[in-house]
Formats: sequence, C-alpha cells, structure tokens
Amino acid sequence: MTHHCGLVAVLGAPNAGKSTLVNALVGQKVAIVSPKAQTTRTRLLGVAMADETQILLVDTPGIFAAERRLDRAMVAAAWGGTDGADVIALVVDAKGGLGAKVMPIAESIANRPERKFLVLNKVDLADKAKLLVHAEKLNAAVAFDETFFVSAATGDGLPELKAAFAAMMPEGPWHFPEDQVSDATERAMAAEVTREQLYLQLHAELPYASAVETEKFDERADGSVEIHQQILVARPTQRAIVLGKGGSRIKEIGARARAQLVHLLDRPVHLYLHVKVKADWDEDREVYRDIGLDWVE
Repeated sequence: MTHHCGLVAVLGAPNAGKSTLVNALVGQKVAIVSPKAQTTRTRLLGVAMADETQILLVDTPGIFAAERRLDRAMVAAAWGGTDGADVIALVVDAKGGLGAKVMPIAESIANRPERKFLVLNKVDLADKAKLLVHAEKLNAAVAFDETFFVSAATGDGLPELKAAFAAMMPEGPWHFPEDQVSDATERAMAAEVTREQLYLQLHAELPYASAVETEKFDERADGSVEIHQQILVARPTQRAIVLGKGGSRIKEIGARARAQLVHLLDRPVHLYLHVKVKADWDEDREVYRDIGLDWVE
C-alpha cells in the first residue's frame, strides 16, 4: 500500500487558535492552550493520520512585532517552522478580524513557492457577514490555493481541511509510528503541561515572564515517574503569586498538572514543583536551550 507523508506549517498571529487547531486535527492534545497570547513558544510537531497519509503539523509561535530577546527567538522559531513545508496554512481569528498583525504575515508569505491555505478559524463566534470580507481581502493579498472556514473548538469544517491537507502530501514513507502523536519528549511535554496550568490559573495575575524547566524526570522501579520542575519568575512578588496563600496556589497548579500528566503518560506521576526568582531568566542561554528555543542576538 502506498504511503504519503508531508509537512504543514501552521502560521498566524498570536491567539489565532493554532494550537487548538493542531490538537483537533491530531485527535488529542499535543500543544498547550490558554487564553494568554503567545502561549506557544517553540515549534512543536503534531502527527495527524488520514488513512495511509501522515500529516506532520508544525504548530508555531504566533508572529508579532518582536522587541525582547525571548520574543525575537519565538518569531524566529515560527518562521523556521516553515522550512521544508509542503503547505503553509495561515490561521486567522475570524472573530478578531484582520487587525494590524495579520496582513503583514499574509504579505510575507505571498511570494513563497509552497502551496498556501487560508484557514479562517473561530467561525462559530464570528460575524458571518464579515467572514467573506476577510476572505476576499486576504485572497487579494495572497494567491491562496484554498480557503477554509472552520472552528477548531467545535470541529466544524475540520474533516474537509484535514482531507485537503492529506491530498497535498507527497508520496513517501511515514516519519513516525502510527501511534505517535508528537515529536515532543515526555520531559518537554511535562514542562509544557505545568506552564499551561500556570497560565490558566494565573492568567490575569502572572505576567508573561515565567518559564518551567524539568530538572529531573526519572522512572521508578514500580513503573511510575518522578518529575521535579522549577518555575522561573522575574520578581519576588511573582513568586508570592505562584505560591499563593500558605502554598495553596502552587498545590493546585501541581495537582491539575499531575492529573493531566497521568493521562498523557498513562502511568502514575509524582510531581514536585518549586519556584525560583531569577531576574534575567530570559537572558540566560541555558534556559533557551531547556525550553527548546535557539538563542538570537
């Protein structure tokens, strides 16, 4: 039987719903999701199957005007995620509209040789009259091969999008076993799960400047896994926020992260968290390496 396999680069502005879309196409969670813009920091590969076709979906950080080193590294990772792609999928928040961030991204891919799909996401929340206006404006700027109206949250339009991706994938061997859903290591996934809980529980209180490092990831003799993680924040006041009164907040973060990890890893998990104040963690080369970003000058 003939196999097909190819790469889809999922691009867009922050909060377009790229990670939710990748998770929905894969059929399970591979990328963390939160209401906070720029939740995705590194390139992450989700593996979706469509009969004899393997679709490698590169979930990239949102593209935006980057000033800080961390932001520049994330944007570099986003553009790096398009290297070697068979299809570039521009995901647009149809509810939020085109704004100032979308058109520059569209214009920057206009002359690229890859096949290009426009994916208007969140159509369940969008003003229906504006959908066609957005689509027409973007198609005037870029010669998209196809335009899709989808909702990653409800699943509307996703079977058609997945089938279209599959049809574009070249003939060739699969890159991953059929049951593998991501290229992320368990160690890296563990850090992402905890970071997701930080964002979900402290969305308004905790600034963007936090990171999670997995310091220890050991298999125990009984088949369970012991994970030690360090949460990096920039100031003592932020440490107090993460800890909560009497340590209540970090206990809740740990409990929810552990429950997710038990599900993801399919075995018992012992999770130990501590919070460290490191004023310039986002200027530390080792932190970049640990969270999977290239250092940029």
